[in-house]
Amino acid sequence: QVQLVESGGGLVQAGGSLRVSCTASGRTFSTYNMGWFRQAPGKEREFVATCAWTGYPTYYSDSVKGRFTISRDNAKNTVYLQMNSLKPEDTAVYYCAAVRRLSEDMVRVPNRYDYWGQGTQVTVSS
Repeated sequence: QVQLVESGGGLVQAGGSLRVSCTASGRTFSTYNMGWFRQAPGKEREFVATCAWTGYPTYYSDSVKGRFTISRDNAKNTVYLQMNSLKPEDTAVYYCAAVRRLSEDMVRVPNRYDYWGQGTQVTVSS
């Protein structure tokens, strides 16, 4: 069992930066692939980024590639999402997710992940 807790969300102006974090309980964090998803009001949950249990490889959605960076610190049981050049359309609740086994063709599929955090709100004002 893995429990995930996100933090670091908030309000930021367009063009600004924000880093959200997700800390996991348990001693097996380093064996999990970790992902970030987001969900805006009235929309489905969408893939943002994923990194393998070693930290590499990483995967990004086209909408955030070049602006967002996913990283992890296994010693701290934490995965990060650094978000730069934020846009109003990035506004959403951001969720982290964990799964042990994940094939490359499934990294963008939410229901392939076994554990989820409660989410943290990111709001980008124009």
